[in-house]
Amino acid sequence: MKNSYYLKSIYLFLFALYGFLTITTVYAETPVSVISPEKSKVSDNLTLSGTLTAEKQAMLSPRVDGLVSSVLVDAGSKVKKGELLLELDPALSKQVLNQAKAATAEAQAARNEAQRLVDEAKGLREKNYISASENASRLSNLKLTEAALMAAKAAEASALEELTRHRLPAPFSGVISAKLTEVGEWVNRGTTVLELVATNKVRLDVKVPQERFSEINRQNTVEVIPDVFPDKRFKGTINAIVPVSDPQARAFLVRILIDTGDISLLPGTSAKAIIGLNDNQQNQQRTIIPRDALLLHPDGGYSVFVVKDGIAKRHKVSIGNQSSQGVTILSGITLDDRVVTRGNEVLRDGQNVTIVDSEQ
Repeated sequence: MKNSYYLKSIYLFLFALYGFLTITTVYAETPVSVISPEKSKVSDNLTLSGTLTAEKQAMLSPRVDGLVSSVLVDAGSKVKKGELLLELDPALSKQVLNQAKAATAEAQAARNEAQRLVDEAKGLREKNYISASENASRLSNLKLTEAALMAAKAAEASALEELTRHRLPAPFSGVISAKLTEVGEWVNRGTTVLELVATNKVRLDVKVPQERFSEINRQNTVEVIPDVFPDKRFKGTINAIVPVSDPQARAFLVRILIDTGDISLLPGTSAKAIIGLNDNQQNQQRTIIPRDALLLHPDGGYSVFVVKDGIAKRHKVSIGNQSSQGVTILSGITLDDRVVTRGNEVLRDGQNVTIVDSEQ
């Protein structure tokens, strides 16, 4: 009995202690630091890294099948538009052209003879020396020879074009970035033999995160800093916004044209783009809070704790740009709120707090 009494007493003591600790925990006031949001003029810039690409890049292939007789360029060669790059052996095409020229000459002679006979028949017919049927026959023959001449000239033009296509000219000025054939190789139409890259105009391709895509438009100002010239800044303009997201990176492609002046930038190198996002709202006042006040949710959303009458309440917020001044808040709090910046990691919604530090 005595042991049972002691056990019961110990049990009651532990139960009371648990209740006391629970009540103490519930009503304990967590010390926090708070700050009032402020309106600040923020330069909203988005800095992204990307790759410089040529505005024009072509994989060149011959226009006819044939044997490579000469390659006049190599990788690294600078060429101008229309400059000859490669030739195929034209021997067979020259023979075909010569045959076509001979056929044209024959057709021309036949037509001339038919014309002579028609002219002769005209005078004879006036004197009634030949019949009307003979005169009509000569006129008909003239038309046939004229048609044959036209066909011969078309065949000659086709043979000439075929011969011309044995020569591969540069479609635009640039640099040969790859040479993929040699003299003596047989190549077919569609087979890449040279790669040509224009270097006079380059563009920068960057990937914009999906949450910032709605802020991008063609009116945004852009500065480009190439990594090969880190001390130079070039003016850029947004040329294309591709509204198709990369499912792996959750990002969209934005293409920026660069005004490089007399300086040549190398395609394939990297560069940074500084995109001004608030160009249409210059000097606009924005609501700013410190980054420490933000709490990230598992779903990617954000919230802050706001203290009112000694109680911390969680507010979901929408954020804008982040800068050295803080985070732009688009919605969720007002300027009159007191936002927790320290101690918010352990807070629960509705918990009592004690403000130990406050900034206006």
